[in-house]
Amino acid sequence: QVQLVESGGGLVQAGGSLRLSCAASGGTFRNYAMGWFRQAPGKEREFVASINWSGSSTYYADSVKGRFTISRDNAKNTVSLEMNSLKAEDTAIYYCAAGTRAGIGFVDKYAYWGQGTQVTVSS
Repeated sequence: QVQLVESGGGLVQAGGSLRLSCAASGGTFRNYAMGWFRQAPGKEREFVASINWSGSSTYYADSVKGRFTISRDNAKNTVSLEMNSLKAEDTAIYYCAAGTRAGIGFVDKYAYWGQGTQVTVSS
């Protein structure tokens, strides 16, 4: 059983930056692909970014490509999401997830989820 705890969310002005972190415990971190997803009010949860077990491959939703960067540190059991040039439409609860496959989407491949951290971008 893997436990995931997100941190780093908050309120930021449009054009600003935030860095989200996710700390994992209770499992062998390097065995898992890691992903970030988000859910805005009234909308379905959507894929944001993912990274394979080694960090050699990363994937991004078109809406965040070029602005967000996902990375992982297997020695520290953490995965991060650097978010730059934030827009009002990035406002959502951001979730970290651990799963069996990195790629674009594949939400059904993620078995473990954190509680989420709120990101609010004011315009």
